[in-house]
Amino acid sequence: MGKLIKNHWARLIILTASTYQIAASIEGFFWPKVFWDFLTTNLNGAVKPIPILQIINLLFGILGLAWEWPLPLLSGTAMHRSIVARLIVYPVNAMAALLLYQGTNAGLYFIIGMAAYFWAFSEGEV
Repeated sequence: MGKLIKNHWARLIILTASTYQIAASIEGFFWPKVFWDFLTTNLNGAVKPIPILQIINLLFGILGLAWEWPLPLLSGTAMHRSIVARLIVYPVNAMAALLLYQGTNAGLYFIIGMAAYFWAFSEGEV
């Protein structure tokens, strides 16, 4: 059996989460809803009348795809090679996804991907 390369596995999970986040943000433009609205209505201003949270999720999803695919502009840069940079940015990305009702699955996928990246980082993978 081969050895599991955890950073490649985490990359695939984050690609899936980013794709799901883009789809969730587009769906959020048509059916705006905050996931936590059963506890409080204070966050409803983030999704309607101006879709701020949907736009943030769309931009974060595109950033995740561009970072993990990667775009030729980002390929080979220090930011693209850094697992630490990913462990700093992806929690914010996951939080934005978890706030949007349609993006809760993407947020959970981001958390799993961050755990896999942390596992890879702790074992010394680059």
